[in-house]
Amino acid sequence: MHADPLQTVAVETERYVARSGWDQPARLFALVPTHELAASAPDLAAETQNPQDLSAVEQEGFAPGDDIQAALARIAWPAAVVGAALSIERIVVPPSAESDLPLDPESALRHLSTHPDRRDVRLVAAVHRDGRSLCLLRQRAYDADDMVASGPDLASSLVAALAETLHEDAPAH
Repeated sequence: MHADPLQTVAVETERYVARSGWDQPARLFALVPTHELAASAPDLAAETQNPQDLSAVEQEGFAPGDDIQAALARIAWPAAVVGAALSIERIVVPPSAESDLPLDPESALRHLSTHPDRRDVRLVAAVHRDGRSLCLLRQRAYDADDMVASGPDLASSLVAALAETLHEDAPAH
């Protein structure tokens, strides 16, 4: 029995990103059937055992700026892309740390960056056209492949924004 292809490609993508260390920009990947890539790369054909297998193709030059939701709203994938994955890093603090944040965004970021209870995390969200999703969460403090949390809705608004890029009526920009 084969593992779920979305889970497999999500884990492979998360580990691929993790090999580059921390403090990375957002990274976007198109998820495509591996057998379709094999047509242009014969060495992949030998590796492909399951026609449902997916490969992640990084989208070079993806630069969302400060608003990842707006950047995703401008993306529409062609039909050959059956899914998408996004890697982002964030600072997480307890809710109590947010109560006295400065109003200026740069000052607020500096405040959060130096908070003693801050946690640096990397989230990889992967979605499929059929509606399935998976999120993987790695903490800098527990930076090991066997310490990655997973679940379908760890970042529901991000999953929804990424899923919108796969709809046929998404804006093409």
